Amino acid sequence: MRRPSGFIALVFVVLAPAFAQLPEEVARKFAEAEKRIVRLPPTAFPELPGQVVRALQRRGCTIPQPALATSPHNVLKGEFAKPGQTDWAVLCSVKGVSRILVFWNGSEKDPAAIASSEDRNYLQGISETAIGYSRGISAVGKDVIERHHRAYGGPTPPPIDHQGIDDAFLEKASVTWYFHGGRWMKLTGSD
Repeated sequence: MRRPSGFIALVFVVLAPAFAQLPEEVARKFAEAEKRIVRLPPTAFPELPGQVVRALQRRGCTIPQPALATSPHNVLKGEFAKPGQTDWAVLCSVKGVSRILVFWNGSEKDPAAIASSEDRNYLQGISETAIGYSRGISAVGKDVIERHHRAYGGPTPPPIDHQGIDDAFLEKASVTWYFHGGRWMKLTGSD
């Protein structure tokens, strides 16, 4: 059945505002979700050495929490520089931008800063109606790094003798940061 051209114009006039509002509504929901990101103070992590807590406080850091976390996340203890050395990695958020800070041997002096990104870039639907923050870091060893490389390809890892930091957009994908030869390498994470 052929519809009159006036009918098509009327349908467009009626539906166009609904489509125009959709992106604005989605943007509003994401802006609200960004305001609801839970960020814990460094003092919420009693395992952190005192000098690291004070360094984080001086920088104005808070630690953003994945929306579905049931306990504090995004603070790691591991061997990120070499075997036998205890380092601390913290996802530090300042003014809506997070980076991973690595405190070598637990010292507050000259932490490495990697993987800076706006917190809002890690918002996603976590249920049919909710949007939540979904960035998480974890320590990974040789077996995980090599398994990810075999499964997904990417840069060839160097000889692995200490841990890397898996930086994940939870339930989506990740990259692994590995310190080698005095610099951070971006290796394949999960897909």
